[in-house]
Amino acid sequence: MVLSWREGQGDCRLLLSVMFLLFWEAGSGQVHYWVSEEAKHGTFVGRITQDLGLELEELVPRLFRVASKDRGDLLEVNLQNGILFVNSRIDREELCGPRAECSIHLEVIVDRPLQVFHVEVEVKDINDNPPVFPMAVKNLFIYESRQPGSRIPLEGASDVDIGANSLLTYRLNSNEYFTLDVKRNDEEIKSLGLVLKKLLNREDTPEHHLLITAVDGGKPELSGTTQLKITVLDVNDNAPEFESTIYKVKLFENAPNGTLVVTVNASDSDEGINKDIVYSFNTDTSADTLSKFHLDPVNGYIIVKGDIDFELTKLYEIQVEATDKGTPPMADHCTVLVEILDTNDNVPELVIKSLSLPILEDAPVGTVIALISVSDLDSGANGQVTCTLTHHVPFKLQSTFKNYYSLVLDSVLDRESVANYEVVVTARDGGSPSLSATASVSVEVADVNDNAPAFAQAEYTVFVKENNPPGCHIFTVSARDADAQENALVSYSLVERRVGERALSSYVSVHAESGKVYALQPLDHEELDLLQFQVSARDAGVPPLGSNVTLQVFVLDENDNAPALLPPGRGGGPSAVSQVVARSVGAGHVVAKVRAVDADSGYNAWLSYELQLAAGGASSPFRVGLYTGEISTTRALDEADTPRQRLLVLVKDHGEPVLTATATVLLSLEDSGQAPKTSSRALSGAAGAETALVDVNVYLIIAICAVSSLLVLTLLLYTALRCSAPPREGACGPVKPRLVCSSAVGSWSYSQERRQKVCSGEGPPKTDLMAFSPSLPPGPISGDREEQLSSSQYGFPESVTYGFEPHDVALCHKIDTIKQKKKKKKGRRKKEIPPVLMVKKLHPPLKKWRRQWHWTERSGGSASFGNKTLFMRTKH
Repeated sequence: MVLSWREGQGDCRLLLSVMFLLFWEAGSGQVHYWVSEEAKHGTFVGRITQDLGLELEELVPRLFRVASKDRGDLLEVNLQNGILFVNSRIDREELCGPRAECSIHLEVIVDRPLQVFHVEVEVKDINDNPPVFPMAVKNLFIYESRQPGSRIPLEGASDVDIGANSLLTYRLNSNEYFTLDVKRNDEEIKSLGLVLKKLLNREDTPEHHLLITAVDGGKPELSGTTQLKITVLDVNDNAPEFESTIYKVKLFENAPNGTLVVTVNASDSDEGINKDIVYSFNTDTSADTLSKFHLDPVNGYIIVKGDIDFELTKLYEIQVEATDKGTPPMADHCTVLVEILDTNDNVPELVIKSLSLPILEDAPVGTVIALISVSDLDSGANGQVTCTLTHHVPFKLQSTFKNYYSLVLDSVLDRESVANYEVVVTARDGGSPSLSATASVSVEVADVNDNAPAFAQAEYTVFVKENNPPGCHIFTVSARDADAQENALVSYSLVERRVGERALSSYVSVHAESGKVYALQPLDHEELDLLQFQVSARDAGVPPLGSNVTLQVFVLDENDNAPALLPPGRGGGPSAVSQVVARSVGAGHVVAKVRAVDADSGYNAWLSYELQLAAGGASSPFRVGLYTGEISTTRALDEADTPRQRLLVLVKDHGEPVLTATATVLLSLEDSGQAPKTSSRALSGAAGAETALVDVNVYLIIAICAVSSLLVLTLLLYTALRCSAPPREGACGPVKPRLVCSSAVGSWSYSQERRQKVCSGEGPPKTDLMAFSPSLPPGPISGDREEQLSSSQYGFPESVTYGFEPHDVALCHKIDTIKQKKKKKKGRRKKEIPPVLMVKKLHPPLKKWRRQWHWTERSGGSASFGNKTLFMRTKH
């Protein structure tokens, strides 16, 4: 409670400036206070943070703030103690005017999370305004002939306070001629009048001076006064009279200028000039009323001449006088009440504030995004506003208090699907026709790390030639992350593991940013033909997400190993073969064998043997098998042959470039009767070596046939699957293996490439299949001898089936039987033609040897030779 003393008055004035009342309205969650107007700066209003359930220490971190649609500096909150206090002078009359209810609406907003509270502070009126008369001194003219009991209307005083503080009582100073008359009509409008008690006598008292005092109902009472100067006029006994003392009219706002409002009419019983009446507004009529309406002085028409706005003024009270032209003139008064009717002429107003943008895509449903307030200056249905949102957006409007809404999240967001929403809020009133307003909110969805990097394929196949330079680039992996910014920054690393005795990182490395894979050292096909490892892709989000991809690096063979000679057995070194040969042996007798192997594979490991000519170009009675390495006689030995034969055998592979090795064979020619024991031992050793060699060859043939059968079975299965599946252009398909076979009679080299997936956008993969048979060493063949050569003699499997992809070009040729015939041509030796089976793309060597062709079908089908069958398809 605060006591203050007003100077010049003897009683104490009690100011209700500190009292407040706190309560919660049912279902609205609104805090309500009240405070007296004119309260001093710092006056306590309420503990707003405690009443709202907020903690003092979270006010600053949560950006506690107070907003008001009215003057925002009237009330303030102390963030140290959470008290709402008066910050500046509050004048209820200035703030709310004549309205009975006056309050300050506050919006208390805090962030993290966003919350809004509505606080109403009611401003209580105090009796701080005295009654005020329109004029301090008012002049009245009254005829002396005026009858006692007649009433002269007066303009009463006004008090801008409300309630009991505005209830006025009037007092008139004591006199014998006049008394005050106060009437209250059904419109709660007080009519003040001066009533004549007895006849006036202008000759006795030409002027009367009266003092009217108006006192309000406040405590302490305040009063105002006006002086009446009454001049007594002579002669005029009939004053004009209106048909009605009060005219009630209803008028729509925004009525155009010239609209007739009402016609007032008065009559005078006098005759002549005293009967002529002039209409006019009372001299106390406000300037606002005079600017809105015009009164015709002759006819009494009241018409519109200004803008009529219901939102500014809802009722006009107009005092009209009717004065005759007599001497002295006489007048009568009436009141015109013009009630303004509302029309739907105001568009709703939308205000969007406190945006919490951007919003995370993993924000929970119900998250508040923005606060929206709507208002409409119209009244009734014209001022009732409803809000709607655009369709098909994951948001909704939630009413919080009266015309306040919250824009909240209604469903789960996904930035990768929609990164930005244009939300249009429409406010529409209930008028007819209705008016609407729209406001657009751009809601940006912020990214969270919810997508792991993804590779285009789960597995990649890479082919690298061996002996690559250290640090060469062999492949590039790439993963895409659907997230944005740092969540989409992908880094690559190896998934470390052991490769034999060494770590994977000693073989390859991957660039963290570009994904390029490098070989750190030269790769060796003979040591490691397949290197399989995984590359991991991780993004930079929190927490980071990742995925792995498998790389299969096939090391392709190069011809980097020369043929290696095998030791002959018990005697000699690794490159020299010594053998005792009896001179009695016949032509075609095998006297020795050179054995060699190649660490490479495929063509690079396919060996051939060639006998180098002796110095001087002398012909040798020996020859070497092209693919077997067997040294045999070309004719019967005689005494003319040198007893010591030194043969040089050149062993070559089929690589590019060709690598060679040279074996030296020392042959001692002896007569059949010399050193029988030595010859016996030598023959025994040779027989043992040959037996061991045959055993090794048999094992090699069995192993190669088993592997070939397995490969053929796999090819058949794959061909059946491919034939049953519809073809797809540009698809990834497995590459068929390349098979190279050489003779099983001598040295065998076998290579089979693994079946791998190879992707190419240029077309389906091609297939090469080659099978080579050995060449027999040149030598004479009797003219009558006919040698039957079967395919099994040259190391081909007993039954083999080769599958081809569609669109491959295949050409098959076969020689079932090769007959050796004598041809009489000078300067040419007879040569033995080996059987050859060759299947090759596009351009097979058709003119290299003589061939006997046999086709079962020209365009797809099978070709057979001996007990072999080749199934194929040709490219059309």
